[in-house]
Amino acid sequence: MSYKTDMGRVIGLGSAKEGSHDWWISRVTSVALIPLMLCFLWKVAPLIGGTHAEVLTAFQNPFTAITTILFIMISFIHLAGGLQEVIVDYVHGKATLVVLLVSTKLLCWGIGFAGAFAVAKMAFGA
Repeated sequence: MSYKTDMGRVIGLGSAKEGSHDWWISRVTSVALIPLMLCFLWKVAPLIGGTHAEVLTAFQNPFTAITTILFIMISFIHLAGGLQEVIVDYVHGKATLVVLLVSTKLLCWGIGFAGAFAVAKMAFGA
């Protein structure tokens, strides 16, 4: 039998007033990925099997380079948010939770920046 009040039992169990931000980021990135994916497929899919020179020429087009960089970055932002939700829901140890969240964010941002750098390097003809 507990002598705590109703308020005492629920403190720390309710909303942290931050869930709506994550929800909006998830929805906005989902919607943004639809046209970006179509542009990416339209511009990059024909390059499969092409020569190195053809690929470099295609990515020197500003539209192709910008849409590809946006697609890569928004994809990894969306991935990081989704993985964060899964980790928060299913990992219960505090230390493991922190390590997984930090490493997931670093991995997603690192791969995203590496992809953006690769496209920028092709776009500027290096």
